[in-house]
Amino acid sequence: MLRLILLGPPGAGKGTQATRIVEKYSIPHISTGDIFRKNIKEGTELGRRAQEYMNKGELVPDDLVIEIAEARLLEEDCKNGYLLDGFPRTVYQAEKFDEFLQEKAAKIDKVIDIEVAAEELKKRIIGRRVCRSCGASYHVDNMPPKKEGVCDVCGGELYQRHDDTAETVDNRISVYNEQTKPLTDYYEKTGRLARVDGAGDTDAVFAAIVSIIGE
Repeated sequence: MLRLILLGPPGAGKGTQATRIVEKYSIPHISTGDIFRKNIKEGTELGRRAQEYMNKGELVPDDLVIEIAEARLLEEDCKNGYLLDGFPRTVYQAEKFDEFLQEKAAKIDKVIDIEVAAEELKKRIIGRRVCRSCGASYHVDNMPPKKEGVCDVCGGELYQRHDDTAETVDNRISVYNEQTKPLTDYYEKTGRLARVDGAGDTDAVFAAIVSIIGE
């Protein structure tokens, strides 16, 4: 049984590490974005309620986010653990989630926070390119495609996401820090937070994560 929460700012490499963690430990990767999309696509009551807020350009309220996340964690594939990504986002969500876990006589084993300096994050995000067809990711400096602007995998067009520009990146990092600092403090006080230096290559970061979780 292994229950994990993964934290990290935009550009910290959470997606890459999440993929490796779930493969190694055979647990599902639970992303709040994926949960929302699944509920909306399936037309569930929770999905319809979330869609109402999203259609108005409003944030989905904490209590509804909690309800949707908790419903997902009661599904069969989560019985032996999971990796949570994007939930909880606020201290209120974390407190309510802890209450849910206590009711189930369960607990979070570790909260892993991947830390990367702001300047490094900006370089990573601004240089990121994504394939329009298959979604493969590249970086103009660290992992360029063989042919500029063309995906190695499927030959699709590479593009820069609208929120990966210099104009938006400072705000994204600032918002993350404002929301997440209280959250890391919350988990640190209860002894569940483990900080990982995300500045190294992906193998080094993963090795540090494995040393925290254990083989």
